[in-house]
Amino acid sequence: MIDVKNVSKQYGSKSVVDNVSVKIEKGKITSFIGPNGAGKSTLLSIISRIIDKNDGKVFIEDKEISQWNSKELAKKVSILKQSNHINIRLTIRELVSFGRFPYCNGKLTAEDWEYVDEAISYMKLEDIQHKYLDQLSGGQKQRAYIAMVIAQDTEYILLDEPLNNLDMKHSVEIMKTLRRLVDELGKTVAIVIHDINFASCYSDHIVALSDGKIAKEGGVDQIIDKDVLEEIYDMEFSVQAIENSRICVYYN
Repeated sequence: MIDVKNVSKQYGSKSVVDNVSVKIEKGKITSFIGPNGAGKSTLLSIISRIIDKNDGKVFIEDKEISQWNSKELAKKVSILKQSNHINIRLTIRELVSFGRFPYCNGKLTAEDWEYVDEAISYMKLEDIQHKYLDQLSGGQKQRAYIAMVIAQDTEYILLDEPLNNLDMKHSVEIMKTLRRLVDELGKTVAIVIHDINFASCYSDHIVALSDGKIAKEGGVDQIIDKDVLEEIYDMEFSVQAIENSRICVYYN
């Protein structure tokens, strides 16, 4: 379990994350929702130790993140940020192999390449695995980066808006893949996501943030609720039950 306790982050006089406490339970998909600037991405970066917190503690498996060795932490937690910039020319296969670096320091074994092949297969990239990243569409590139995270084979997978640049078909495929990683392989996934209906259909637990604080958290039935969503997003919602899912309508 990841246990976030009273975590805060300030930039100058602005509190981006304000005294947040939340638990990410093992073997579940936890989605973080909320308007832009709510602190979702910053919180994920703090949990993965990409950025430092100003106050509070984050425990991974009952061990505070400051106490983790960097290499061991990279075997336990992986993260995919919104913006990925690699300045060298790589194929998909080469990029995905980067996920094995915490284990092999760049000298991949046959076992490492098996993880790479499995991740490429998981993301249905076999046919284009030898293409260079600069030859790919935005959606193909995003799937390649997610494959790299899968190849890292960590227990905890943190994804910051992984549906960026994806069309509807590939967005559904990504969410189904995340569900499989949890249900079949026992992974724990935390995801920052803007599409509330994807959060509704694929999450076990939803955490809604607003102005750096947790506005509400709970199961899908508790969060995908007209009154709750209208308070968080300051707009009108209609929530309909469709084929055992709670679907939001907010376009009118």
